[in-house]
Amino acid sequence: MRKHWLLRLLAVLFTFTLIASACGDDDTSDADPVDEPSDDPADDPEDVVDLAQDDGGDTIQAIIDRGHLECGVNGQLLGFSNVEDDGTYTGLDVDYCRAVAAALLDDPDAVEYTDLTAETRFTALQSGDIDVLIRNGTWTSSRDGVLGLQWAATTFYDGAGMLVNSDSGFGSVADMDGTIICVQTGTTTEINLEIYFDNLGISYEPLNVADEAAVTANFSSGACDGYVTDKSGLASFKATYDGDVTILDDTMSKEPLGPATREGDEDFFDVVQWTVFATFNAEEFGITSANVADHVGSDNGAIAKFLDDQESGLAFPTADWAVRIISAVGNYQEIYDRNIGPLGIPEGVNQLYTQGGILYGPPVN
Repeated sequence: MRKHWLLRLLAVLFTFTLIASACGDDDTSDADPVDEPSDDPADDPEDVVDLAQDDGGDTIQAIIDRGHLECGVNGQLLGFSNVEDDGTYTGLDVDYCRAVAAALLDDPDAVEYTDLTAETRFTALQSGDIDVLIRNGTWTSSRDGVLGLQWAATTFYDGAGMLVNSDSGFGSVADMDGTIICVQTGTTTEINLEIYFDNLGISYEPLNVADEAAVTANFSSGACDGYVTDKSGLASFKATYDGDVTILDDTMSKEPLGPATREGDEDFFDVVQWTVFATFNAEEFGITSANVADHVGSDNGAIAKFLDDQESGLAFPTADWAVRIISAVGNYQEIYDRNIGPLGIPEGVNQLYTQGGILYGPPVN
């Protein structure tokens, strides 16, 4: 057993720096390219926990006893998790933190937020510093397997994109042969960028730095011709950037973003998973934050079961968990319109399957 644990630990130490990615909208300006050292938690073995977890502990009871949810977020990504001038948190990821708190505590404001970088986010979850990570993180096989995490339903399907100055003359990535590209090192974006250019048969010179703020600083200073990260991150940067920039149409990768919990913590994972599904199902039923009370006791059997779940066996503390969630944050369309709509990101696949998208909530019965 000890040998098995050590092998898994060594695998984490070897791969951790290869599988972190982040999006950010920090905007600074320096005349010269910025290069900042990485504070990769994998460099400190004390920060890596035993990934062969047993039952994961009773996270739900701990949250109830504590009286609030500990939610890990970005904190600097407009539309997903951003701190407003008054100190409040807003964004799609934040709304899902609030939804989980509403389901367990009947109080969407009972959340303590922890701002996490790409380097610290997974360790914070593994070590138990947070209950759930809802921070523009891409679900990949290695993160699902090696890191000992479980990924709940995707809340936003994204993809890596390219941002350029509008007067650059670039109409697509295919026009960017021989250019310098700003990218965060050690991320899935860095890997996807290399693959995409290679498939196009063109070359580029990466300007790699470890910190996303340094990446945007380099682009802002003119040190590179393009800036690549998830399109949601590019849209967030564009919304706060004092300059005329364009996001090219190319989508260079698949980036399913959503909540993650610790492997082995099955009851809490189910709560997070079905909290997301509740927002999908509510939209399909036409239930909103404004009319949810009117649907309680509905003659429609499927809606009645959804809003008064007596039989599923899920670990929610009350049968009206879906009512709590929808009352607090609304359905998925409401969440999207409130947070992502102002960024001008097309919904694309982030719509219900009935509307041409791929969002699908399993039934409650």
